[in-house]
Amino acid sequence: MQWSLILLFLMAQCCFMDCQLYQFHYINENKTWTEAQQYCREKHTDLVTVTNMKDMKRLINISAGDQSEAWIGLYNQTNGTRTWCWSLPGVEFNESETNWMSGEPSDGGNQTSENCEFLYENLKWVDTGCHHGRFFFCYDDKMILIKENKTWHEALTYCRGHHHYDLVTITNKEKQVQEKVKNASTPFVWIGLHFNSSMNVWFWVCDNWTWNEQKDDCNMFGAMEAGGEHRLFPRNGSERFNFICAK
Repeated sequence: MQWSLILLFLMAQCCFMDCQLYQFHYINENKTWTEAQQYCREKHTDLVTVTNMKDMKRLINISAGDQSEAWIGLYNQTNGTRTWCWSLPGVEFNESETNWMSGEPSDGGNQTSENCEFLYENLKWVDTGCHHGRFFFCYDDKMILIKENKTWHEALTYCRGHHHYDLVTITNKEKQVQEKVKNASTPFVWIGLHFNSSMNVWFWVCDNWTWNEQKDDCNMFGAMEAGGEHRLFPRNGSERFNFICAK
């Protein structure tokens, strides 16, 4: 069995910690969807991408007490084939992750009239015309590719020494990490994945985790290949690669 498959198999058995890669911002300014997208891209990263109910609950908690409707980064392309897309490039729309209001998307009875989405107070998605003015959600991408060649432990120390970052945890944000590693100058990129030999499991490291070299009898860590299919591989921690820090 290939090492990459072994790693993925072990990862599937491990209980991962959810280290958030994004910071959400509720902007209480009335803007059209396009204006909101431009604002988010200029001052933050983009209009928010909502991929699970946990993200949605975080969003609605941010906006509690304010306007109940807000743009999210979902829109409908109209270049011949109507296709729902996220504003952030490289993130695919997954139909299984939708949370439409009953009867939505309705298109208002006209398939060219309602091409943008907003989040309603009950966490449901509603389509409407992009020209309406609404509050909106932006988010900041807290991932940074560091093009310095370091061992895994040096990379971890670097991330934690700069603005309270940590080595990146992927969980359900794999597409965004893959976009980052494309620009790496090394064939692999360190991520926050560590093998515990005594428990025979892989696990993600977060800011409450410390590494005791004296008691650690395994020097195996996870890295993502910078090219190809961006698969995950176990690598010796003494190798020197670029790495991704994340808040």
